[in-house]
Amino acid sequence: MYYLQFFIWGSWLTSLGVYLDRTLHFDGSQIASVFATMGIAAIIMPPLMGVIADKWVNAERLLSVCHIIGGVFLFLQTYITSFSSFFWIMLLYNMMYMPTLSLASSLSYNTLKNKELDVVTDFPPIRIWGTIGFISAMWLVDLCGWTSMKYQLHLAAVFSVACGLFALTLPKYMPIKSLEKTSIRSFLGIDALQLLKNYRMSLFFLFSMLIGAALQITNTFGQPFLSDFANNPLYKDSFTIKHPGILTSISQISEALFILAIPFFLKRFGIKTVMLMSIVGWFFRFGLFGISNPNENFIFLILSMIVYGMAFDFFNVSGSLFIEQETSPQIRASAQGMFIFMINGVGTIIGTKGSGWVVDYFTDQDGIRNWQMIWFSFALYSLILAILFAFLFRVKKTKL
Repeated sequence: MYYLQFFIWGSWLTSLGVYLDRTLHFDGSQIASVFATMGIAAIIMPPLMGVIADKWVNAERLLSVCHIIGGVFLFLQTYITSFSSFFWIMLLYNMMYMPTLSLASSLSYNTLKNKELDVVTDFPPIRIWGTIGFISAMWLVDLCGWTSMKYQLHLAAVFSVACGLFALTLPKYMPIKSLEKTSIRSFLGIDALQLLKNYRMSLFFLFSMLIGAALQITNTFGQPFLSDFANNPLYKDSFTIKHPGILTSISQISEALFILAIPFFLKRFGIKTVMLMSIVGWFFRFGLFGISNPNENFIFLILSMIVYGMAFDFFNVSGSLFIEQETSPQIRASAQGMFIFMINGVGTIIGTKGSGWVVDYFTDQDGIRNWQMIWFSFALYSLILAILFAFLFRVKKTKL
């Protein structure tokens, strides 16, 4: 399930920007708006689908329906060339896909518990297949030469329908909560808003949003940046130009390795330091992009891909653990939902729209982008975040 779940996402997430840029000729703001549909969908749909799964429909059936309908939208998308139509179809697709991320996790946790297995120990080896699926899709799109072609959407559509059909074979996860037992406040996650009265938690959610924005910058414009090197005759035969997907997949490989390193770093340095390392990681991710090229400075491209794993994993995982330590069991689920809401919802919208404006600002009248200034701007943004986080954020002294 996890292999298929993330194969779908890997088919288009890092390469769609190239297709929109070089084939459909969308500008930076338009590309950013398309990617912002993920944030809009993440705000609206996961809570809604979650309560449907809790009250009325088996989670595996809901997962199936979402993926099959999503596959239909992806097929329709391959016939769309105008920005307005592409935006709305992509929004409808992401409204189907985004809730499947939480549905897949719920199915996994429920099945492991029913089999009397340890979620903490047994879930990571299952989840790692999602990263493998993501990398597999990126490599396939790259090796087939589909980075700037609509066939990446065809691939995602086929696997979306396949995942939807496969979901019907998964262990049943039946609705277990009665409607009367859940208040409107709990359903909407309002109970968790009381956390904002706490200075430390308010800062945490604010930084979650701002760091979520950094993640979407690289998702939206990472491969368009690499593909633009093809405009320079010095780089047209380089590995970067021929296989941008394979090069980018180093980030996902790094992500898988850093997941395994998180327990050591948390025990050795503590939560705040690990989260700070994540923000500093984004500074190096963008800064290394700014000084790299496919030839003599190719090593900086590789280092940027490697540091991505630390930047992505260290805040997401340690942030989730921070919430686990700081909140009461009664509102813990709502607090974790708010964490996802800030990173994948509000953060996504800010990151995609903001990065689109920056890219357009550093694009001249001939469509030539000053990528060095673009990446240095994002690096400065991350550096400011790191300094503010180091001085403003405090955690309790707890032993992990």
